[in-house]
Amino acid sequence: MKPMLTEMIKNFCTNESGAITVDWVVLTAAIVGLSIAIMVTVGGATSDLGDVVSGSLATQGIATF
Repeated sequence: MKPMLTEMIKNFCTNESGAITVDWVVLTAAIVGLSIAIMVTVGGATSDLGDVVSGSLATQGIATF
């Protein structure tokens, strides 16, 4: 006998196969989004600090004896 449509829908709703995959996809997307937000926030300051270090190193002299 073929299962009735309501039984098929009920089985579909209670089936948890693949639910862990969805959890991992959501968790990974959240981590990637947070990482991008951190990079955008810190990126400008990091670039500015690099410019300061570069300028400081460019003005240093080398002592030769």
